[in-house]
Amino acid sequence: MPDYGRDLLFGAFITPFASPPQRAVELAQTAEAAGLDLAAFQDHPYQPRFLDTWTLLSYAAARTTRIRLATDVLNLPLRQPVVVARSAASLDLLSGGRFELGLGAGAFWDAIAAAGGERLSPGDAVTGLAEAIRIIRGIWDVSAGTPLRVEGTVHRVDGAKRGPAPAHDVGIWLGAYKPRMLRLTGELADGWFASLGYLPGGPRELAGLNARIDDAAAGSGRDPADVRRLLNISGSFGSAGSGLLQGPPGQWAGPLAELALDYGISGFILSSDDAADLSRFGSEVAPAVWEIVAEARAAGG
Repeated sequence: MPDYGRDLLFGAFITPFASPPQRAVELAQTAEAAGLDLAAFQDHPYQPRFLDTWTLLSYAAARTTRIRLATDVLNLPLRQPVVVARSAASLDLLSGGRFELGLGAGAFWDAIAAAGGERLSPGDAVTGLAEAIRIIRGIWDVSAGTPLRVEGTVHRVDGAKRGPAPAHDVGIWLGAYKPRMLRLTGELADGWFASLGYLPGGPRELAGLNARIDDAAAGSGRDPADVRRLLNISGSFGSAGSGLLQGPPGQWAGPLAELALDYGISGFILSSDDAADLSRFGSEVAPAVWEIVAEARAAGG
């Protein structure tokens, strides 16, 4: 898979543990101080061990100044799309344009149903996500002269007032692995979240997944490069190891640069709640990856 030429992003995937309550915010501050671009949080509203993600994002935005914030990914079945749209726009306005919206179709349906959400079939969940994207973007489109109406099968609105508009063009990044979700990503999304740990075949699986997104994007008249590819990763800093992303920071740069150049990944999100690891990732790994990719692009250009 070719390099899409996107600027690289490096981020932290931080667990929103409720105890101690300040820890996740402190880690976002650590990530910012280390020069990372993004602090991302998962969203499981049925999980009592976690802080509410929207509340955490708002608090983290107030305690940082530069780093971008994202959901990785928002649990749509327990979040009404119009409210999601207004919440996302509000956070983007309050943070000075530092929010990106990661969305998921839903998982852990027993827990969702136990919390009062509707249990959806896989097909309806994807349909609902597509409808939600239309609603969210419709609410943001304050230039439209009429109220928003979307006649969906899972989500519908009938004359909703539009606004507020976010401070910048908030990216909608989808967590997707299966064919229909990947097609939806190529057709409608601004970005794609994947997790390296969910790929049994390792990085080589990215080629086939990217191809599905690319085909859908091209079929919709879009440039496949318009869809940013982001990868949640994990690893261990320490003495040299034999596995991928195992060893000192200098040993990480080559494999990550390869993922950028050969598989089109332009966002690397380290899953870690260790402040020292986040600092190493931002101050040592990210600059080294940037250097390798920049040299390769210059040589190929």
